[in-house]
Amino acid sequence: MIPVVCVMEWILHDKHYSKEVKISVLVVVIGVGVCTVTDVNVNAKGFICACVAVFATSLQQISIGSLQTKYSIGAFELLSKTAPIQALSLLIFGPFIDYYLSGNLVSTYMKTISWGEILFILLSCALAVFCNISQYLCIGRFSAVSFQVLGHMKTVCVLTLGWLLFDSELTFKNIMGMLVAVGGIVVYSWAVEVEKADIKATLVVKNSLTEEELNLLKDGMEDHPIKDYKVGGSNEIEVLDV
Repeated sequence: MIPVVCVMEWILHDKHYSKEVKISVLVVVIGVGVCTVTDVNVNAKGFICACVAVFATSLQQISIGSLQTKYSIGAFELLSKTAPIQALSLLIFGPFIDYYLSGNLVSTYMKTISWGEILFILLSCALAVFCNISQYLCIGRFSAVSFQVLGHMKTVCVLTLGWLLFDSELTFKNIMGMLVAVGGIVVYSWAVEVEKADIKATLVVKNSLTEEELNLLKDGMEDHPIKDYKVGGSNEIEVLDV
């Protein structure tokens, strides 16, 4: 997700990243890859779905930031406009994609569903709503890349809580990957602040006058005093030196 978002922002919005940001993003990607990748076998259906998911999610997250900036709208207002479209598309295409991947329709599962399963489905939907709200708020305030980088703290928390609560295996490789990922996130935060400071300094330099320019402007004002015009009662104009 992170490399794809970076490339798409460069293509669509001509956005450039500093060397520090690129290095920190690379560190995060390596760390997350080390602690999560366990299977490198390629499955045709899974590969196609993964590519579509990465591309669509990257484009959606970039659009969230650009739309909020372009139209000066808040996260909740934009979410209220896009959420119905997303829900409708899932209702239309979701069952067909499920059947393509699993070979079963949702209606087949609904025949044997229990109240406990319904409760967890509703809980999952509620958590998804809060996830979408946090996504729109974060991307609107920062960027899609920042959201992805900080979102990998979720990966670290999932692995850690899985080990603490469900006795999941946590190997030395997982621990090292998590440490590298957290280190990359810290470096990314520092790199973004440095980038913002450089941009701010550049804008200040461009918008400020040098001492030589100020002296020339002062000399020009002394040589050519500003004229103020006062209109008299009988269409007479009196010129006053300021």
